[in-house]
Amino acid sequence: MRGEPSCPKCGGRVRAPGLFADAWQCSVHGQVHPMQPVIPPSVEALGVVVHRAQVPVWMPWPLPVGWLFTGVASVGDDRSGGRASAVACSGPGPLGGMGELLLVAEELGVGLGARYAGIDGPDPGPHLNVDSAPDAKVHAAGRPTPLWHVRNAPEDRAVFAGEARGLWLWAILWPEQSGLLMYDELVLTDLRDAGGEVDLVPCGALTPRLLSAPETPPRQTGER
Repeated sequence: MRGEPSCPKCGGRVRAPGLFADAWQCSVHGQVHPMQPVIPPSVEALGVVVHRAQVPVWMPWPLPVGWLFTGVASVGDDRSGGRASAVACSGPGPLGGMGELLLVAEELGVGLGARYAGIDGPDPGPHLNVDSAPDAKVHAAGRPTPLWHVRNAPEDRAVFAGEARGLWLWAILWPEQSGLLMYDELVLTDLRDAGGEVDLVPCGALTPRLLSAPETPPRQTGER
């Protein structure tokens, strides 16, 4: 499954650096880091993203019982390195049926998490009430990490966000009831630190969530 790099904020086409620009360009969002084509989940695909990443590649580890790794996406190129990562997992939902979890780590302004969350971006800050107690907590790389519910997300999903290792951490779950998983204090591992354990990740079929993120409206033309 091959394709061309795209804009992480809207999924649109991007122009590669050239004679008149030294960075990737989106006609709507201006200068962006390119999102690489999504490929079917495998240990090899995960290894490529982990090797390039300049940001964490978060995964619940060990995975909840019955859950599988179902896809990975990254933003960045060989010159910049990975500036955002998205890891998808799927398995039995807490209230029956299937649940899906997408974990996004990204630098400020990348906009990938907001796109998958279905909200105006690029960052979750305006949608978080950090003056209140956190709505959920995870253990990210051994540290208790508070997450807040993201307001204004579509009703078909639950969205949480916070900071881990100085970068945005998004947790997006489908259907909305699967958000109950976040109250179990998931243990997240940065796969850059996992070493040979990455070879043990059980893989499933590619989730369409990574391929069909809705286009979110830009705040203004030329948003960075």
